Amino acid sequence: MSRNPLLETHPLPPFAEIRPEHVVPAIERILDENRDAIDRLAARAERETPTWESLAAPLEALNDRLSQAWSPVSHLNGTMNNPELREAYQACLARLSEYGTWLGQHEGLFRAYQSLRDSPAWAELDAAQQRSVDNTLRDFRLAGVDLPADAKRRYGEIQARLSELSNTFANQVLDATQAWHKDVTDADALDGLPQSALDTLRANAEAKGVDGYRITLDFPSFFPVISYADDRELRREIYTAFVTRASDVGPDAGEFDNAPVIEEILALRQELATLLGFATYADYSLATKMAESPRQVLDFLADLAERAHPQAQEEFNELEAFARESLGLESLEPWDVGYASEKLREARYAISPEQLRPYFPAPQVIDGLFRVTGRLYGLRFVEDETAPRYHPDVRYYTIHDGDTPIAGFYLDLYAREGKRGGAWMDECRVRRQREDGSLQLPVAYLTCNFTRPVGERPALLTHDEVLTLFHEFGHGLHHMLTRQTVADVSGINGVAWDAVELPSQFMENFCWEREGLDMIAAHVDTGERLPDTLLDRLQAARNFQSAMGMLRQLEFSLFDFRLHHELDAPSAADVQALLDDVRDRYSVVPRVDFNRFQNSFSHIFAGGYAAGYYSYKWAEVLSADAYSAFEEAGIFDPETGGRFRYHILEAGGSRDAAELFKAFRGREPSVDALLRHSGIRAA
Repeated sequence: MSRNPLLETHPLPPFAEIRPEHVVPAIERILDENRDAIDRLAARAERETPTWESLAAPLEALNDRLSQAWSPVSHLNGTMNNPELREAYQACLARLSEYGTWLGQHEGLFRAYQSLRDSPAWAELDAAQQRSVDNTLRDFRLAGVDLPADAKRRYGEIQARLSELSNTFANQVLDATQAWHKDVTDADALDGLPQSALDTLRANAEAKGVDGYRITLDFPSFFPVISYADDRELRREIYTAFVTRASDVGPDAGEFDNAPVIEEILALRQELATLLGFATYADYSLATKMAESPRQVLDFLADLAERAHPQAQEEFNELEAFARESLGLESLEPWDVGYASEKLREARYAISPEQLRPYFPAPQVIDGLFRVTGRLYGLRFVEDETAPRYHPDVRYYTIHDGDTPIAGFYLDLYAREGKRGGAWMDECRVRRQREDGSLQLPVAYLTCNFTRPVGERPALLTHDEVLTLFHEFGHGLHHMLTRQTVADVSGINGVAWDAVELPSQFMENFCWEREGLDMIAAHVDTGERLPDTLLDRLQAARNFQSAMGMLRQLEFSLFDFRLHHELDAPSAADVQALLDDVRDRYSVVPRVDFNRFQNSFSHIFAGGYAAGYYSYKWAEVLSADAYSAFEEAGIFDPETGGRFRYHILEAGGSRDAAELFKAFRGREPSVDALLRHSGIRAA
């Protein structure tokens, strides 16, 4: 092969030039060259006392080169998945895992970092450099650098297998999601669905060359059916297909079953934790988080659940009574809950997500997002149509502070075949000072799965989708507004996982305020701002079933944490029994025996949230309390915005997250603002 774009340096990934056949040769070559260079760094450190310039800076450059090759491959695997790319991606996982283990257990490199830490040169490092060195030494120990040879080898085998299993889990969820569909030719069968949903289902059918409407399990298709379809049997059918994805039951029973994958992942995680001297995987997980112990996490979750449960039971009792009296549903089944809830919301508040859609055309929402952010932090956003893109829907923007460009990001909003579900932010480039003294600017990927535009009209978003966009952009700002120049603590790097949701959840608040919505919302046909009547109803309905919603998140968090704290090598039956126990204690909604939620719980089996899903609620305490400072001063108060940018967004991982929060808020965090924002009455 003559030329390989993944081996070249580019300001942005040359997506159009990257082919699956480039992937393995590029990654193998970089890993080989990195190994040789790292051995030389360690050998030099044996001869002379290492400095930042002789040890950490060149190692950072090696890591960055690998990241710049792997980042676009990983991103394309998640957003433009196809068999050839999937095979190339998968072929690299074991190699990358083996390299990561080799690096983390490199005794010469470990001694070099310890020597730097113990030398007079340590005092000359700035705070970010010192933090980076301390984190690196911690990570060496968490990678088993102190273990005997046979234990080190086993650690490497476990990590390689876990990497492979996580990828298998994600692939099987994607395959199971795409394997099911239902074609409907009679529009009467779809009574109750709003026009926007019918347009999406018709576009699905047209894309596949079939007549009528095609329902899939992608969220923009699944959600309106489960929420609005009057046909109860249709709701039951799509609910069953959705909650049995990648499992032993349901329409594709056994074909993509993730139960054996889950069993092996959990057994290996516990073995890994034991190998490193931790009692459980939950203990191991907390070694890099704000929370100090499993007991603290479990008490935190149980306390919130106890506060929310009585109100959640009231909310569900009201829903049952409404469904019986107004909808003729004598008993609520799981596929009825969303439908009945929407009917109750409309009856109580005279508002539905569909009423709001015309006020949130995607171009207007994006412009509003930029205006809100610009007003908070004094930034400008400029689209760059010349930047390389990987799909026609994708846009690229640069961020300017005054006249100075400081960052860039890719915006990929719409669901499509070959793109994994959900919404996420990932890094394309990290802000760092290169060895030649120049500054590498941060670049982010911002990915969502919204309903696509149909015909000539722009995509019309729901308010929930607007919240999702602002959430992911909050992550993006954390990555892009950093002032750090050391990669290990730049942006979201080095930030405790249970604090990383603070900037994202914080941004959602502006989507509820008149001042924010006047920038975000404008009617697609008239340009009219959101009327006071609709705003009043939106705000009144903000905490509709909020206690039920909180319990649902706490259910996921408790299931995840107890799974990694109480069970050593659980069977699929043990996993199901634990989930059932959590639901028996805390859930107020009905359930069915065939629900296999865990088999598509990608956050903990194919993402970074294992024994860490509680982070969403933990960080929500921080974000609600942080936003209350803006409520006190004015939500666009420049001084408060400046302090939030300085202490939270610009600081990255350079200081402890608890310290940074206290520096911004002037005190320890309080749960009161979260309970108030969530409408939880219990003190």
